[in-house]
Amino acid sequence: MKLFYSAASPFVRKARIVSIEKGIDDQIELFTSEREKRLDELGPDNPILKVPTLIDDDGEAWFDSPVICEYLDSLVPEPKLFPKNGMTRWQALRMQAIGDGGMDDAVKLAYEAARKPGSRSPYWLGRWRQAVDGALNILNSEVVSLSERLSIGPIAVGCFLGFLDQSRVIGDWRAYREDLALWYEDFAARPSMQNTVLKRK
Repeated sequence: MKLFYSAASPFVRKARIVSIEKGIDDQIELFTSEREKRLDELGPDNPILKVPTLIDDDGEAWFDSPVICEYLDSLVPEPKLFPKNGMTRWQALRMQAIGDGGMDDAVKLAYEAARKPGSRSPYWLGRWRQAVDGALNILNSEVVSLSERLSIGPIAVGCFLGFLDQSRVIGDWRAYREDLALWYEDFAARPSMQNTVLKRK
């Protein structure tokens, strides 16, 4: 399999963590894909030109990260990162949605903050910051559910928090969120997290 990636993408990191936790990371070749080259590299397979994009052994393209992660989870029975049914599944997917949503807004916030001062939008900076803070607050209040079992939910949340550490886009997110900070300290020590630390651009 081939995984097209950017070293700074938290969504790519999520897919890589799943492959490590499933024990199949050695079956995936990594190909870096920068924005200016994606039309040529990904255009024939992925019309939205985003990473991660996974090409399986049959040449089928899978995207975006939730689809890639569930596909990888289906290849090996255990550990099951996407529960099959019941409230356990919905809780895992809900946590994934919070983690992914937080990542999406944090990435947008980082791009906007990197623009020249006169080109930045105060409205969008405020809007995305509010969304990131909202995601952090709800995660802090529901941190017990993150500790129940390893699933795609905690993985997505871990990637969200890791991106905040890497980008420093909102400063110290741990302030007033001690429970979430303690959970992340333990989760970030997992080998799959340690082996996929994001690189600064």
